[in-house]
Order: sequence, then structure tokens, then C-alpha cells
Amino acid sequence: MNIIIVFAKSEDAQNFKSILSRGGYDGMVTCTSGAQALSAMEDLGSGVVISGYRLSDMLYSELAVDLPQFFQMLMIASPDKAPLDNCGDKLVYLPTPLKKSDLFSTLELMLEGVTRSRKKAKEKAKKEGRSDEDKKIINQAKEILMDRHHMTEPEAHRYLQKCAMDSGTNLKETAEMVISLSAI
Repeated sequence: MNIIIVFAKSEDAQNFKSILSRGGYDGMVTCTSGAQALSAMEDLGSGVVISGYRLSDMLYSELAVDLPQFFQMLMIASPDKAPLDNCGDKLVYLPTPLKKSDLFSTLELMLEGVTRSRKKAKEKAKKEGRSDEDKKIINQAKEILMDRHHMTEPEAHRYLQKCAMDSGTNLKETAEMVISLSAI
């Protein structure tokens, strides 16, 4: 999972990177400006941004507003700089001084949350992504399997899914193969 560390001082970013590396995290990107962080987010697609209150070109709040869909922000600052809102569940705040255990447990929860929301979106897109034509083809293949092999509808669906996974094709292509083989 991707972690972007953005602090105005590069030494601060490097210190966090070193702490996280010792904690078993890798693949981190360090930045000193919000613009660099946004650019890194575009390249990575999902993850957690660890930020201080002030960056070299903006405040954490400006960066939080521009966070892409599959990113969350962990803002670390003194208690007097605590955020007033959590930007629609995109922002988590940890006050300094900071315990390593708090950092690791919070980061782990945030990474799991990002992974879960990405998985949900992928499943939703998969379900919505099927056209009526694709659904018709898949249903036709299920009908063939149900008639010829006396399967129930869920069994036929699972069979198509398994064949698709085994052959490395999508469900529609597998359904088309079943239909073409039934014509022989």
C-alpha cells in the first residue's frame, strides 16, 4: 500500500520515512509541498498521506480538500493546530508528541480502510459495468448449463466464474465460449 509523507522540512519527512521503514513499511514517497504530494497521488492511485500542519506551498486543509477518491490523510501536529473537521472522513489527526504505537496502529487502520473502499468500488463497478447485452449472453450460457448439465442457476454461475478464472478470461467471454461449444 502506498504512503506519501509530506512535511515542509525534508528532514521531518525523512525521519518519518525512517521510522516507518523500521516498522516494516516500504514504498514510501517523501515530499515537501502539496503540489508534489498531489502529483504523487495521481501516479499511485490510492494510499495514505501523512502530513504536517503547514507545507511549503499550502496548509494541510487545502491538500485534504484536493485528496483523490482512494486517499486518506493523517495529519500530525501539536494540539493547538488540531483540525476543526475531518473533511468527510478523509482526515485523521494525531497530536504531538507522538507514540510510535499510535502512529502504526492508526496508519494500519487507515490503510485497511483505503483497501476496503477500493475493493467495494471495484465490485460495484464490476456489477454496474455489465451491459444488458453482456447480461443476456451470460444468462444464455447459464441456461445451456442448467438444461444440459442439470445445474441450478447459482451452480451454473459459479461454474462460469471458475472457468473464467481458470482460463484467464472475463465472464462474458467464457459465456460466449459455452454458447459456441453448445452449437457444435
